[in-house]
Amino acid sequence: MKPVPETTPPLIALRDLKVHFPLGSVGTLGRLLGRTPTRVVKAIDGVTLAIQPGETLGLVGESGCGKSTLGRAILQLVRSTAGRICFRGTDLTSLNARQLQQTRRHLQMIFQDPYASLNPRMTVGDIIAEPIEIFEPLRGEALQQRVQDLMRTVGLNPAFVKRYPHEFSGGQRQRIGIARALAVGPEFIVADEPIAALDVSIQAQILNLLSQLRRDFGLTTLFISHDLRAVRHISDRVAVMYLGKLVEVADSREIYRRPLHPYTQALISAVPVPDPAVEKTRQRIVLVGDVPSPIDPPTGCRFHTRCPYAQERCRAEEPPLVDTGGGHQAACFLLEEFPLAA
Repeated sequence: MKPVPETTPPLIALRDLKVHFPLGSVGTLGRLLGRTPTRVVKAIDGVTLAIQPGETLGLVGESGCGKSTLGRAILQLVRSTAGRICFRGTDLTSLNARQLQQTRRHLQMIFQDPYASLNPRMTVGDIIAEPIEIFEPLRGEALQQRVQDLMRTVGLNPAFVKRYPHEFSGGQRQRIGIARALAVGPEFIVADEPIAALDVSIQAQILNLLSQLRRDFGLTTLFISHDLRAVRHISDRVAVMYLGKLVEVADSREIYRRPLHPYTQALISAVPVPDPAVEKTRQRIVLVGDVPSPIDPPTGCRFHTRCPYAQERCRAEEPPLVDTGGGHQAACFLLEEFPLAA
């Protein structure tokens, strides 16, 4: 991707975004009295992030860290609790249902499960045509031509337009989902672990397809994955999330060459190296324990319960996400003690 001028406004801008899910119910009387549940799942708990036009931002982290919730919140598939989600300067959280529906043609999603995300009772042609019929006055032969063109674009035979999803393989179904996402010419796409359910050989094909589509259509993409090799292949920048917060954001090459946060270092050290000699001798960083519950996250730095470098300060204070230079951001007190590491 060509570098985006610093003066170019972001396509997507998040400001202190929070998504909390209540546990249990306060009942009708409690709602009338303005009561709120005493316990909540803090899936996203204060994320500030900008995605530039034409950029692919990779979002990584362990399961349960809030990656998918963040992607769905940007598209307003789940409602945010607080904060702002701006698309081209418009706060999506302030839109009514009608306004949001019209905006959604510019914001589309590729889902993780190609088997569950397609209606089994609809033909492939109807699945791809559905969003076009909602947003455009295209019907008849012109609509069918658009559907067939989209199938060719994603590498599917347009002769299969009357077939049903169960007649396709997993990789082909994901291509159908991609064609549907492209149908109304979106500017921004959230790809939520789009290769996780596929065989390794098919994963590479889908990654190459997504890269080609980004170049051909100038798409801006949030690519969510736990596979750091895939993220490195497709992303311009990488954001690392842990327990609902960002702990590091940097250029893709920079973050793999010089990870600053201990959590990022551990994730990258777990990625296999294709050279057997290097793989045998390199040192792995093994994290102890599981991701804490987002219902009752640790105080201070949320990573301190698993961090090999945790100090008393980490248990009491939350480190801010600061720029260490060149747009490389990290949230760790170690960077204050060892500034040369940054």
